[in-house]
Order: sequence, then C-alpha cells, then structure tokens
Amino acid sequence: MLSNIGLPGLILILVIALIIFGPSKLPELGRSFGNGLKEFKNSVKGIADDDHDHDAQK
Repeated sequence: MLSNIGLPGLILILVIALIIFGPSKLPELGRSFGNGLKEFKNSVKGIADDDHDHDAQK
C-alpha cells in the first residue's frame, strides 16, 4: 500500500505535517516515532527468538 505513494506524495505528506505541527515539533515527533519503531522491532525480535528457542528444545 505504501509503495504506491512515490516521491511527490511523500513530499506532500511532509509539507502537510510541517504546516500542521510546525518546524519545532517535527524533530520531536520523528524521534518519538523512531523510538517506537525501535521498541516494536525489539519486541518482534524477542518473540521470534522465543519461538526459535522453543522449537530448538523439542
């Protein structure tokens, strides 16, 4: 779904975000989004590791 956005759509989304949130809030939003994504990846990795460990014990 997101692969159909393209560069013009991405630029439009960024401009709209800049207008709505302002330039002072964008770094904070990006940082919080990055931290959330990192935590999600770590939790998914932990679940995958648990499944792999569980399969190895059988």
